[in-house]
Amino acid sequence: MTLVVLGHLSFGLGACAPAVSAEPAFAPSPAQSPLEVFQSKEDVLFRTGYRLAAANAAYCDAVKPSVGLLVHDARAYSRPDAVRATFGLAGDIGVQSVADGSPAALAGIGQNDTLLAIDGNDIAQIEAGERKDWVRASAIADQIEKSAKDGTVTLEWRKPDGRVINLPLASQTVCASRFELLSGKDGASADGGRVLVGENFPGLSYSEPEFAALLAHEMAHNLLGHIPYLTERGNGGGRVRMTERDADRLMPWLLVNAGYDPAAAAGFMRRWGPRHGGWIFRNRSHDGWDERVELIEAELPAIAVVTRDGRVDWRTHFRPLLDKNK
Repeated sequence: MTLVVLGHLSFGLGACAPAVSAEPAFAPSPAQSPLEVFQSKEDVLFRTGYRLAAANAAYCDAVKPSVGLLVHDARAYSRPDAVRATFGLAGDIGVQSVADGSPAALAGIGQNDTLLAIDGNDIAQIEAGERKDWVRASAIADQIEKSAKDGTVTLEWRKPDGRVINLPLASQTVCASRFELLSGKDGASADGGRVLVGENFPGLSYSEPEFAALLAHEMAHNLLGHIPYLTERGNGGGRVRMTERDADRLMPWLLVNAGYDPAAAAGFMRRWGPRHGGWIFRNRSHDGWDERVELIEAELPAIAVVTRDGRVDWRTHFRPLLDKNK
């Protein structure tokens, strides 16, 4: 099942976090084509999600190796030729995003490079699937992770100027959540292994820390095992409400480790809630947005006490309200 949660977050503890720009996470340019706008949104989502996943890896039970690279497949679009032309790709598999400070970034891989091979195996040999089928891009991501399990994966890619580079990349351990942008959607959800955000989700226009707070909330559902718990136990008995409360409460802990002000969680909630609080925030499975702010801010003193050099071990110090035996 998919647990849908459309925006809930905000935190404080600014004293232990570096200053972060209040500029919108995503600000479209009038000159961008629809393909470029989608790429820009996916880039913001991937880089912000990766920052959270890498910074919290030491405390996640489920982790994976990563090089900080997001690819897309031109064949998955209705007009592959337009995708290749727009981004200057020399093949079908283009680099959609590279996370800041990741192994891919350090190796010099850039957005709109063309991925050619993984450990010497030609990308073109991976079955493309049908049009609008994202299976191949997902299979490539899986193959990179699988190859990187021993700590290193060798990638070959082509730069827009025609240079072909082949280098081994040391992998980085990150929390096992993928971050994906959904075409034509406007919500946000978690499904146990992924954080899914619609391309029209309003939070993309919020500040980066506030957008990161949304991702932290959805990521928290995955980290705390809420999806399999609800699948097994069902949504009744106040269980959904309790999972929402714990996801809200874990948000500021995750933000601190990624260098964001945990007060951004409450900032998101205060900004989102009054505009959208007439339905999901007031239904029987969720508290009101103002009540959620109170829950979030109640965590901040505890976070301040145990934070050391900008790091906080939430796996040791965070106390879930949910009793999974019920």
